[in-house]
Parts: sequence; C-alpha cells; structure tokens
Amino acid sequence: MSLLMILDYAGVALFAATGALAASRKQLDLIGFLFFAAVTGLGGGTLRDIILGRAPVFWVLDPTYILICVIAGTFVFLTAHRVEWRYRLLIWLDAFGLAAYSVLGAAKGLAASGSPTIAIVTGALTAAFGGILRDLLANEPSVLLRPEIYITAAIAGSGAFTAAQMLGMPQYVSSGCGVVIAFALRGGAIHYGWMLPRYKPRPGRPHEEAIKGKKGRKKR
Repeated sequence: MSLLMILDYAGVALFAATGALAASRKQLDLIGFLFFAAVTGLGGGTLRDIILGRAPVFWVLDPTYILICVIAGTFVFLTAHRVEWRYRLLIWLDAFGLAAYSVLGAAKGLAASGSPTIAIVTGALTAAFGGILRDLLANEPSVLLRPEIYITAAIAGSGAFTAAQMLGMPQYVSSGCGVVIAFALRGGAIHYGWMLPRYKPRPGRPHEEAIKGKKGRKKR
C-alpha cells in the first residue's frame, strides 16, 4: 500500500470520526452517526474529484471508503459516552485529518493537472470541505468563522508538499513536510490560539438598518 493511499484512508477515517463525534453531541441515533461520518469523511474528496473532472468519484470506484466511514461511525456510537471532552477530541482529530488530506488533495491535484496552483487549491479544499459540511449539518460554529488558523494550515500543508515535489524530493519527504507543517500550524492554533490579523475597521450596518436606509432614500 502506497503512502498516499495510507494518507487517504487515514484522512477519511479521522474526518468520519469527527462527524460521528458531532452526531454524539446532538444525541442522534446510529443512522445519524453513520450519515455524519460519511458526509464528513467523504465530502472533501468528493468535491476535489468533481472539480478535477474525475468520474465516478473515488468512493464509487473503491467502496472501502464507505466501509471505513461505517466502521468509524459505529465505533464512535459505541464509545463516545466514555469521552468526557468530546469537542476537544473532535478538533484534534480534525487537525490530524486536515494535515493528511491537505497532502493527499494536493497530490491528486498535481497528478491531474501538473499545476502547483491547482494542487494547492485542491489540497486546501479536500482538507477543509468535510469539516465545513459537518459544522453546517450539526449547527455548530463553522470552521470558517472561528478566529484561529484553519484554512491557512491546509494551504500551508498543501503548499509545502507541492513545493517539495516541484523540487524533486521523494514523495515520502514531501508528504512528511506537508503533514508536519499543516498539523503544527493547526495544532498551534488550537493550543495557543494562533490567528491571522483580523479586519479592524467599522463593520457593515445590520441588514435591517441597511434596508431601512434604502427605503428612506427612495421616499426622498
């Protein structure tokens, strides 16, 4: 089994586990756990394959990915009650999954297009989209709206992998660089609260106020 295949399976399993943990926080039944696990585990890779024009998508070609999601979802359903700090576990598993998938997505994009830019984009999308779907379904604060570094870690990981590949380094070295950099950034953001500079000027007016302003101008 190749290193990229190991990263692929690991990324799906870790993201599927975070989806199931989100389901446990909502106290869903087993089918809910499996649905959250599948959407979170397969969402990023599905978007990547659609963008790259790969049809059918990866989990249709290899149903092992669905089985991995079922196993992860069932395991979390049976054991989540033993974990006191489920949200903390969720975000750390998500960090591992993000690191693995940022490299895997970049490798798929580079192989399909030969473009470093496309590789970095597909790496970031593969790593982040499953978590975005999970948070939307669970009605949790989206990873996109959290102040700490998230998407940036995925971009850095996929960028490091792509740069190393373009320099002719062996795949295991490139993959290691990407995974370590992505996880270090995301892990530091979780532990130390690292974040990028935020937009400081006055925020836009609330929607209701803006609508009233438009109506007032029309009357004049």
